[in-house]
Amino acid sequence: MPYVTWITAGAVGLFLLLAVGRLVKSPLKLIVRVGVNTALGLFALWLLNMTTPYTGLSLGMNWFNALAVGILGLPGLGLLLLVQWVLL
Repeated sequence: MPYVTWITAGAVGLFLLLAVGRLVKSPLKLIVRVGVNTALGLFALWLLNMTTPYTGLSLGMNWFNALAVGILGLPGLGLLLLVQWVLL
């Protein structure tokens, strides 16, 4: 009889583990994608700052700018440059 209890508890535990994994999969995938895009945005800002002597364009390398460029892409970079131009 104890084996039936252990097998049932194991099956219920496996079911709960799979259910929780399925619930967490989508938000975790989104978090990873935003993190990768932010890292790529930071790299794009670094490249922009490396060309500053030639182009005269520079932006601060911070997480907000990296997130804006990472999520919005090239239009986000243009938006940040326009905001800098208007405010300065």
